Amino acid sequence: MRERPLTGQIAVVTGATGGIGRAIVLALAEAGADVVLHGRRLQAAEALGEQVAALGRQSHLVLADLTEQAEMERLVEAAWTWRGAVDIWINNAGADILTGEAARKTFPQKLAALWQVDVAATVFLSRSVGTLMQARGRGCLLNVGWDQAEQGMAGDSGELFALAKGAVMAFTRSLAQSLAPHVRVNCLAPGWIRTAWGEHASEYWQQRAVRQSLRQRWGTPEDVAQAALFLVSPAADFITGQVLPVNGGFRYA
Repeated sequence: MRERPLTGQIAVVTGATGGIGRAIVLALAEAGADVVLHGRRLQAAEALGEQVAALGRQSHLVLADLTEQAEMERLVEAAWTWRGAVDIWINNAGADILTGEAARKTFPQKLAALWQVDVAATVFLSRSVGTLMQARGRGCLLNVGWDQAEQGMAGDSGELFALAKGAVMAFTRSLAQSLAPHVRVNCLAPGWIRTAWGEHASEYWQQRAVRQSLRQRWGTPEDVAQAALFLVSPAADFITGQVLPVNGGFRYA
């Protein structure tokens, strides 16, 4: 029988219906966790809930707008009261500034969106849930950064994501110290991951993504999900305050 290291644990994944979020949810469910699904798309969330059920686990859906303070407070309360506590909280939600109508917004508009969802929401949710976990005496938080935030990438998108994700990565390291020793806080830093933008990116970006990975391929949402699963599992009990790149080994090229 396959080992299920998260059996009996309750996990929350924000932005659960996106490519990476969905993969993380399914990896957690396969590992034995019941999952609170946060999102903004009801139909997609319900479909994901059915997949969780097919894996023999339970899920609880909470729709919330992470740009609204009251909505974030409601999300924390709903998630915590579902089973009386939360063991794992993953701040995966992020503003999409690369596809659809959002891609045509101005630099200041894109910055405001990233700051609200990727930075401010991550900070508020982490601090709120972290305080509850600390009072309980255990828990694990996981944030999402970007592998090139610390070295930089030219262009508007590079500047925007470096600013937002760099802030998340720095915040993670400090929060880990604030919540030690009982609550672990880590951060994933994905590289070129083939999500919605990657599937339709130009040939230039297709080649660049492959060229800049030592593995010479795009990363997948499942690659990120497996790294997330490790960091929230008992196997990573001695790891906190760290940023883990998930990029196949970055190289300048």
